[in-house]
Amino acid sequence: MNRATNPAGSAATDAATSGSTAAATNAAIDPARVAPSGELPAVLSAALPAALPAELRALARCEQACVIVTVAVLGGSGPRDAGAKMVVTPGEVVGTIGGGHLEFEAIAIARELLVRGGPSQLRRFALGATLGQCCGGAVSLLFEPVTPGTAWLAAVIDAVRHAQPCVIVTAVRGGFALAKAVVREAQIRGTLGAPSLDAAATRIACAMLAEGGGARLLPVTTGESETECLFDPVAPPQWSIVLFGAGHVGQALVRVLADLPCAIEWVDTREAIFPQQVPGNATVLATDCAPDEVDRAPAGAHFVVMTHSHALDQELAERILRRNDFAYFGLIGSMTKRRLFEQRLCARGLPRERLARMTCPIGVRGIEGKEPAVIALAVAAELLQVREATSGPAAPGAARAAGSTGAADPTPPGASPATVGARE
Repeated sequence: MNRATNPAGSAATDAATSGSTAAATNAAIDPARVAPSGELPAVLSAALPAALPAELRALARCEQACVIVTVAVLGGSGPRDAGAKMVVTPGEVVGTIGGGHLEFEAIAIARELLVRGGPSQLRRFALGATLGQCCGGAVSLLFEPVTPGTAWLAAVIDAVRHAQPCVIVTAVRGGFALAKAVVREAQIRGTLGAPSLDAAATRIACAMLAEGGGARLLPVTTGESETECLFDPVAPPQWSIVLFGAGHVGQALVRVLADLPCAIEWVDTREAIFPQQVPGNATVLATDCAPDEVDRAPAGAHFVVMTHSHALDQELAERILRRNDFAYFGLIGSMTKRRLFEQRLCARGLPRERLARMTCPIGVRGIEGKEPAVIALAVAAELLQVREATSGPAAPGAARAAGSTGAADPTPPGASPATVGARE
């Protein structure tokens, strides 16, 4: 559980790679910044960072041998993007690579590896009649047996803990197959088997971090040989949600957001109201000075205000709107509450165009239920809409959107309809 109490208010090869990534193999790198290849100190403790992806969190806490299955290459249409993972133990599966017969077969292969042993393997699957799926694409899955306390995972956890992006590099084919290392801040932790390969892989990983995007299977060419490597970026979630209020609706919303790639700061003045079990992507903060947390949030944050106090809601609303660098600000309540807040905030000097950025009532249109779980789903859907609209083409799955026939809700933030207006 991530808690902080603050009563005083302090705080198969896919060859179609981008030209800049391919060109990065020729970029200069300082050999002095290649870190030693020895074993890293273990940091696999219970105090895992909230931003650590759920599959890697499960891997860190696993006390037995397991297999991590990663989508290495996606060709055509498939259920998950490259980089999607699941962790398979003899009795449990955490995460998903898309479900269906593909996942069933992958779980069976992973458990066979656990029983019989053997090295990592890259296997290609056509998503057609053989698997009983009609996606029409093909995926290559990397199966990696992992034992507790592995050094590369410790390096990833340390990077996430310091809010630094990193790239997991796995040699899957070639003379150094099965080697694994982590690139962070132009340094490589561990080794792929040869200094020249480490340096070349570091250049590619640094270019990927600069460009953005998901996992890719790429050839790494050195003077001695060519090694095919999976480059799998791990970055702190850019989707920052600051939620004020731990009542029934707040708790339901956190449950809905638990499996999404967001970092939630959950704020309330009442420490006792928070549940004992909090999702791994949420950090609890009990403080008497909740409005101060508005100023501490990063630019582009998504603010959701649903406290027990209308006076506190208004104070938070004013602080958020004066800041004006947020991606989303949603305030629970009716149109009556919105009009009252607009009058009061205008009287306090806020321009009306600024008030238009406040979304109240909250939640996607067409959902009228007032049960906490219903409101939570409507708000989560609205947050997802805003994220999709503002994340740009580099967002996961953006390539799918070009062929999608689904129509997004045209209602802009701040203009939520009155169908959810009676929620207080």
